[in-house]
Amino acid sequence: MAIIFLIGIIGGQEVVPNSIKYQASIQYNGNHYCGGTLINAQWVVSAAHCWKPYYLITVVLGAHDLTKLEGTVQAFNVTKALVYYMYNYRTFDGDIMLLKFDRPASVNAYVQPALLSSVSASPLSGGVTCTVSGWGVTQVYSYYLSPVLRSVDVQVISGCQVYYYYYMITDSMMCAGSPIGGKDSCQGDSGGPLVCNGYFEGIVSWGISCANPYYPGVYTKVRNFIQWINSTISSNSN
Repeated sequence: MAIIFLIGIIGGQEVVPNSIKYQASIQYNGNHYCGGTLINAQWVVSAAHCWKPYYLITVVLGAHDLTKLEGTVQAFNVTKALVYYMYNYRTFDGDIMLLKFDRPASVNAYVQPALLSSVSASPLSGGVTCTVSGWGVTQVYSYYLSPVLRSVDVQVISGCQVYYYYYMITDSMMCAGSPIGGKDSCQGDSGGPLVCNGYFEGIVSWGISCANPYYPGVYTKVRNFIQWINSTISSNSN
């Protein structure tokens, strides 16, 4: 079975408009293709495999229905698209990227940064409930993205390295899904946020199929990259 990028939300529901204030839509030629997470007024975190030349992409914040002109939306050109320097495009290890806007976003009732976890935070144990969100497909094998932002609650799955993916999982990855399947991120959600206990803990990265009980979604473990995020933002502040 081929590896499929988790580039839609399966088994979830439409969110209350503008309730996930850190969610970003990354767009190419005006079309959504990946998600992202706002972490401060001028930077979004996404997946490295979502990289395109910075001048070809825009980032949209404050959106709910991507087919409508909404008064809450803020759109930005990108001036930097910085992939983690040790990203491995074959294994997806280090699947994280930072995007810098051409100007700071207006942080308001509709747009707010996510809370970053900390390296020293207690490890996430199996069974912890997290929320993943995005505009991806809503059915396995579908090619139609959701026009509205959706989310689903998934559980952190321990033992993913041994029981599910046979040593394809590195220390910088984590798994989340449902023990019986049916709940997952999927095509169109890549780069989007996984939030656990109020903190931004995961980036939608990859998986085999979608919502398969034998193959939970795999996420980049954000807390492992806090130092890189902070140093990169600091060194690119001008």
